[in-house]
Amino acid sequence: MKKKSTHLYLPCLLTLFLALLRPTNGDARTRAVRITCSPQLERNETVYISNFVATWDKVLQQVQTNAFGVASTGSGPSSNYGLAQCYGDLSLNDCFLCYSEARANLPQCYPHNGGRIFLDGCFMRAENYSFFDEFKGPEDDVVCGGTTTRMRREEESFGEAVRLVVRNAVAAAPGNGGYARGASANAFALANCWRSLSAESCKQCLEDASASVISKCLPWSEGRAIHTGCFLRYSDHDFLNKIPRNRRSRGSVVVIVVSVLSSVFLFIVGIAIGVNISKHRTIEKKRRGPNDVEKMAKILTNSSLNFKYTTLEKATGSFDSANMLGQGGFGAVFKGVLPDGRDIAVKRLFFNNRHRAGDFYNEVNIISTVEHKNLVRLLGCSCSGPESILVYEHIQNKSLDRFIFDVNRGKTLDWQRRFVIIVGTAEGLVYLHEQSTVRIIHRDIKASNILLDSKFQAKIADFGLARSFQEDKSHISTAIAGTLGYMATWYMVS
Repeated sequence: MKKKSTHLYLPCLLTLFLALLRPTNGDARTRAVRITCSPQLERNETVYISNFVATWDKVLQQVQTNAFGVASTGSGPSSNYGLAQCYGDLSLNDCFLCYSEARANLPQCYPHNGGRIFLDGCFMRAENYSFFDEFKGPEDDVVCGGTTTRMRREEESFGEAVRLVVRNAVAAAPGNGGYARGASANAFALANCWRSLSAESCKQCLEDASASVISKCLPWSEGRAIHTGCFLRYSDHDFLNKIPRNRRSRGSVVVIVVSVLSSVFLFIVGIAIGVNISKHRTIEKKRRGPNDVEKMAKILTNSSLNFKYTTLEKATGSFDSANMLGQGGFGAVFKGVLPDGRDIAVKRLFFNNRHRAGDFYNEVNIISTVEHKNLVRLLGCSCSGPESILVYEHIQNKSLDRFIFDVNRGKTLDWQRRFVIIVGTAEGLVYLHEQSTVRIIHRDIKASNILLDSKFQAKIADFGLARSFQEDKSHISTAIAGTLGYMATWYMVS
């Protein structure tokens, strides 16, 4: 059963390693511009998750070859409709990376039954109804910004240049598959409609977007219109990729081939282990006692692993947003300094219910015994305050995604460093699976959970989803866990 456990994280590793190996001749533009969740809550978790995964599996197959995809699964309130599209200047390889980033963040909207994500390189939306022909709505907005300042006469010149390049892009896009670009000496623009729209709807969307972004954002050096059916951006620097989308890079071919092969392989493995899931669930329920939470909390409170909530609150400046290092689907991480001068990373977990608290205490007890050069060290937790908190050692260079998804920072990672990161990540996982006293599976391996120390050595972080499992078991828990964009499809279907 050892080998089977290793394959649970294969899709995560493929995404991570292919991102590290991707050519740097394009920019995936994975910076998030806006994430908006639907106001309606999902009522049937089991049906919703199954439909969500099936829909985005279909969309992925289309995006890999066409940079665009739409799909739907199910019917009624728990149905799922999905649309994803990369903007017209992204190569297929960069499109795959942008899509992966968007899909990894979309589950943040759960338990809301839909949401939309605008990245600088792609768009993604999920709802429980067919929205594919919508091109305007109350969520239409603009995002203005930039750091460039100008004298009055320069503002007028820049404004004229922006109006010209935006007007040209908006006029050309409806007749060019929904995409066009404009450029001058000091202004650049991109206009993109979703391919599900008609040419007339595309035209109306972009005209509304251009009027809005010009009136509200100038003389800012950056402006983005995030509308229901289109995306429009202008800037004083050239953010446009020079690679035409129909020119597939060798890396994109590798992505498609490896993804297909791994999906087939994982499906076969899934059949082999799926029959044991129901049996394991019964055993797990019997094993859990009604007083597990109280017992584990008492043990940790009296151990050296426990940090006082007030100590952590003071160390992070009352969890000041200025000290926030990052945020994911399960919690926000803050930098803190203990009274003895040690730098720490403090993670506030989002869950507060009784069942998840029991898992939390159990995981702290397990993970605190694990030490390896490629694992972030867990220093302890707070289990007596108003929320669940994990305390880790602080890692200087933060997460890998800050480098591989950023054009400038990415140059820091030459091939030798990338190779060391890949090997270090693999060694950390091997230790968890084969060499530690208690075998552990991480279940959420992705670029944002690989941290880099001062020497750019990889350290696997965020064991909030880890579970131990026995030598004779083929599955690891009764609950679905992980980032949806990085998990094998069969794993989500119970």
